[in-house]
Amino acid sequence: MTSFVQKVFTSLLAPNASSDALFNSASSSTPAASGAAQSADFSSIITLLFSFSALRDWSKLILIGGSFETCRRLVFGLYYKILASFWVNAYFEETDACYRWMMVWLSNQPSWKKARDVEISTSTYGAKNISMALDPQDSIGHQNKSYRTLSFLPSLSVTYHLWYKNCYMSITRTKEESGMGMFGRHKEHTLRISLLTRDREMLTRLLQDARENYMDAQESSMNVFAADGMSNRWKHVASRAKRSMSSIILDPGIKESLLRDARDFLDSKTWYTERGIPFRRGYLLWGVPGSGKSSLIHAIAGELGLDVFEISLSKLGLDDSSLNELINNLPERAIALMEDIDVAYTHALTRDSGSAADVTPNPMSMTVRNPVMPGGFPGAAQPGGSRITLSGLLNALDGVSAQEGRILFATTNKYSSLDAALCRPGRMDVHIEFKLASKYQAKELFLRFFNPGIDNTSTLISQADHDNDSVSDDSVINSGVDSGYSSSTHTLDGEDSGQQLLLTGGGAAVHTLKLLPKRLEALATKFSEEIPDREFSMAALQGYLMMYKMQPEEAVEQVGEWLEKERMEQDAKIESAQNDQGKPGIEMKKDELELVKKMERDIMQRVEKEVREKMMRERLEKDITERVEREMATKMDIWFNEGKQKPLETMS
Repeated sequence: MTSFVQKVFTSLLAPNASSDALFNSASSSTPAASGAAQSADFSSIITLLFSFSALRDWSKLILIGGSFETCRRLVFGLYYKILASFWVNAYFEETDACYRWMMVWLSNQPSWKKARDVEISTSTYGAKNISMALDPQDSIGHQNKSYRTLSFLPSLSVTYHLWYKNCYMSITRTKEESGMGMFGRHKEHTLRISLLTRDREMLTRLLQDARENYMDAQESSMNVFAADGMSNRWKHVASRAKRSMSSIILDPGIKESLLRDARDFLDSKTWYTERGIPFRRGYLLWGVPGSGKSSLIHAIAGELGLDVFEISLSKLGLDDSSLNELINNLPERAIALMEDIDVAYTHALTRDSGSAADVTPNPMSMTVRNPVMPGGFPGAAQPGGSRITLSGLLNALDGVSAQEGRILFATTNKYSSLDAALCRPGRMDVHIEFKLASKYQAKELFLRFFNPGIDNTSTLISQADHDNDSVSDDSVINSGVDSGYSSSTHTLDGEDSGQQLLLTGGGAAVHTLKLLPKRLEALATKFSEEIPDREFSMAALQGYLMMYKMQPEEAVEQVGEWLEKERMEQDAKIESAQNDQGKPGIEMKKDELELVKKMERDIMQRVEKEVREKMMRERLEKDITERVEREMATKMDIWFNEGKQKPLETMS
C-alpha cells in the first residue's frame, strides 16, 4: 500500500520536475543532468516522508474512510429512494378547504375514536356531527345555560397510524411559520398524510371520500369565511344552518326572480365565454334597515349550495392591493358579500364627497341590466382612516385580474350615496330595493309565524339578526325539540280561539301551538288590516310578534296599542333631533368626531410606520448577514488559493 502511494505521488511530481528542467534548459545553458537530479531529489523527499509510519497510517485511514463514506451514501441514498417509491405523501395547509375535509374525515374514523393522545377543541370545522356535548349533572338546572360542544383533534407533533381500505397510513399535524403578515410572523397548522402504496389513485380516493364525508356533514349548513387578520387569506369563521326560501317574505316575484337569475348565471359559463363577456354577476340590495337584505342572501347561499365570503372594507390594514388579492383568491362558485357598503368609509363612497349621485331606481323591483365589458374609472382618495380608494375597489371588482365565476352581493341603506361607476352594469347588474313592510308582507309574516304546519324542529330565524353563527339554544327550546327529560304535560284548550297550547317540562321548555287554518287566516287578515302600508319594517313587525309567540289572539288585539306607541317614539326622536339642531352641543360633537378621526389616522400612520421599520430592520439584517457571508467566502477562497500556491512556489 505504501509503495503504491509513493508511486502515485512520484508520478504526479515527476512531470512537474521534468517540465521545470526543460524550461530551465531552454532559457539557460544549464545541463540536462540537473533536471534529473531535481527529480531524484523530489523522489527522495517523497520516500523520506512515507518512511514515517504515522503518515502512512493517516493516508490509509483517509483512503479507506473516504471509500466507506462514499459507499455508505450511495447505499443509503438508494435505500431511501426505493423506500420513497412505496410511500405517497400529501400535505394540507390549515387555510385550504382540503384541511377541513381531512379533519372531519379523521374524526369520523372508528380507529381514531380509540386514540389515546388527542387535542380537545371547541372548533368543529363546520361539521356538527364530529362534536360531542358534555352531559350536565343537573339537566334541569343547566338546560337554559349556553355551552359549546367539544371535538377531539390530532395533537401537534404526534404521529397516528391507521388503516384505510387495507392501506397503512400515518398522520402528523404540525405548526410551522408561514411567513410575514401585517403584524409579524404567524404560524399555521399543517397536516401530513403518508400512504404505504405505490398507487397514487389511493390518495385520490381518500380525498374523494373525505370530501363526500364533509359535504354530508355540511348538508344542512353553509360556511362563512372572512379575511384573516394576519394575512390576506380566507379563514373559516362560522357554519350556519341553511335557511329556507319560504321563510323570506317579500312582495310576490322578487325572491323567485333573483334566485332564478343567480341559478341561470351559474349554469351559463359557456355562454359567457363564447360571447367574450366576463363571467361575473353583481347584485345590489338597497333599502331601509331590517327589511331582509342579509336574510335573502343567506337563503340564496343555502339554496344554491354556495359558501359566503364576507369582505369588510373597513378592516384594519386592508388596502387596494390586499383587497385585490382577497377577491382574486375567491373560489369560482362562491358568494362575495359586502354589507353596508355605504358606511364602510368615513364619508360616502363617491368620487365627489360633496355631492351625492342622483339616481332614482324603480321601487321594489328587480332591474336586470345586460352585462357589459368592464371599464376603468379613476378613483378618489378616501378621507378619514380608510386605505381603500374607489379606483382600487372598482379594479378589484372587474379589473383585468378580477376573479370570475363568483357572485357579488352588496348591501346599502343609502343608494344615492354610492358612486355611479360602482353601480353601473358589469359591477352591479341587478338592483333590488327593499321597502318597509306592505300589508301583504304583514299577513304572510303572521301566517308564517303561527302556522302549525311548519315542522317543529325548524326555527324562525330573524331577518334582522344575521350575526349568529348557528341556531341559538333558545330557538331550539322554542321550536319543539325534546328537552331530554320527562315531565308532565298540561293541555289548555281555548273555547273559541280554535287553538291548543301544549306546555311541556313545567311550562318553560317546549311550546307547541295548534291553530285551525281558517282561524289563522282570519287573524292574519285582521292583523294586516291594522298594519299601515310601508310604515314599519319587517324586523319591527317580527319583533312585535316575538312578544306573543304563543298568543296570536293577543297579538292581533294589542297591535293597535303597539302602533301608537311606536309612532309616539318616532315623533319624539324627530322632535329631539329638530330641537338639537343649532345647539352648541352639536358643534362640540362634530369637533369631537373630527378629533377621533384625526386620532385614528395618527394611530394608523404609527402602525404603518412601525411595520415598515420592522421590515426594513429585518431586510437590513438579512443584507448584512449575506454581505458578511460573501466576504468570508471570498477570504476563504483567497486563503485557500494562497495556501495552495505557496508549497508549489517553495518546491520550484
